[in-house]
Amino acid sequence: MGDLYLSHLTLSHFRSHKGARLTFDARPVAIFGPNGAGKTNILEAVSLFSPGRGLRRAAAQDMARRPEALGWKVTGLLQSLHQVHEVETWSEEGAARQVRIDGKTASQTALGRIARVLWLIPSMDRLWIEGTEGRRRFLDRMTLSFRPDHAEATLTYEKAMRERNRLLKDQVRDAHWYIALERQMAESGAAIHANRLYALDQLRAAQDKAETAFPAADLELTTTEGDMPDTPADLADALAESRFRDLAAGRTLVGPHRADLYGVYAAKGVPARDCSTGEQKALLVSLILANARALARDFGAPPLLLLDEVAAHLDAGRRAALYDEICALGAQAWMTGTGPELFAELGDRAQSVEVTETDGISQISERPLQ
Repeated sequence: MGDLYLSHLTLSHFRSHKGARLTFDARPVAIFGPNGAGKTNILEAVSLFSPGRGLRRAAAQDMARRPEALGWKVTGLLQSLHQVHEVETWSEEGAARQVRIDGKTASQTALGRIARVLWLIPSMDRLWIEGTEGRRRFLDRMTLSFRPDHAEATLTYEKAMRERNRLLKDQVRDAHWYIALERQMAESGAAIHANRLYALDQLRAAQDKAETAFPAADLELTTTEGDMPDTPADLADALAESRFRDLAAGRTLVGPHRADLYGVYAAKGVPARDCSTGEQKALLVSLILANARALARDFGAPPLLLLDEVAAHLDAGRRAALYDEICALGAQAWMTGTGPELFAELGDRAQSVEVTETDGISQISERPLQ
């Protein structure tokens, strides 16, 4: 199995970091310091080595350091499957972010071909009890880690659906206006559904074969409309049949945008939404680890893991178990916490940096855990 890790990371005018140059090996990275110092900003920068808007889902202009807001740049040397890639991503004066790989302009989708990045952040802690949109986004991030082209299918579907919804709101009843849009939605929607099912199969297999201190989750893809049509032809028929209802609602009521991720604490048979806060967190950690194990097999190397404040929400036993699993997996996990004591169980199995803040500028320095 190959390696996947960042050996160099450079930040320029990114969030609170005016400038930083960091060097790492393949071990996990423990990042500690007071709240507000800029720890999560480092994780966000690393998340941009994958397609999309990063772990905060922020617009490119919002990542620029204030007050100058001139733009920002993140550069990394990525060791991936026995190859080395120089990756640059940046935004100038609020424009959409750009990507360059090995000196050549590239699409964000191309990032998914050379790296896999997973993250778990505090805002996900309410995943099981909030609305369906957050769970779909969580599932789609996992799906994207297996199928980089999933992002293109999603964008195509959403663009066509916006056009269809505009027709519905304008009460356009002529079928000819809908046919081409529904054909696009059917093709991309069926691909989205197939990609999600593939991801769930990979997660189930990764959980079934693992002995772990974290509880397994039974996962199911559900929709409010019953069974999701799983072929382009069936989805096109469902969209056509639903037009009358959709006209009344002013929006599209059938398709993968109506899907939900249903989870059950397998050992107890309890729906995830009814579990305790600690159990819900443990289920999330379990899914991220299962995703990482599946990717190690599917991609050929474990992904970069970004775990923001994860140590603070686990007891000492589960925290030590998490570190053991990360090290056994061989993943470069980037983890944040307020103090080095939260990472004591890692010892010399990890490298560490301390982040402090002075006059609105983050400072990063190497400091051993012990």
